[in-house]
Amino acid sequence: MTSDKKHPPLVLVVDDVDHGREIFAEYLEFRGFRVATAADGLEAIEKAHELMPDIILMDLSLPGIDGWEATRRLKQDPSTSAIPIIALTAHALASAHDRARDVGCNAVVTKPCLPKDLEQEVRRQLAAARPTEGQAQP
Repeated sequence: MTSDKKHPPLVLVVDDVDHGREIFAEYLEFRGFRVATAADGLEAIEKAHELMPDIILMDLSLPGIDGWEATRRLKQDPSTSAIPIIALTAHALASAHDRARDVGCNAVVTKPCLPKDLEQEVRRQLAAARPTEGQAQP
């Protein structure tokens, strides 16, 4: 994790729907975060290893390697296991939320959601991941 006072947190936004990915990415950039994007699970895994983001927003319904499996792989890998992952899903049932937590998601946000609500959860998870480190706030 690379955040410090000079660099705002890096958020990896993973969503196969261009419009949704762009809305969240642009909003978070506007709010001062650094943002990278991925369009599927394989790209998410590759970018997570390459960039070591501070947090990942993971759509669960992705082509190829879905968000469930991508999260499972990232959480099982010691180099990426500490990165908080927020599931972004249209699955509103509690069972889907429980399954997301079972594969390693730190939180679940149901889509559609307001960008400000997503930002609030991102900040909450970043604070929880580093309670004593004086987290840089964008």
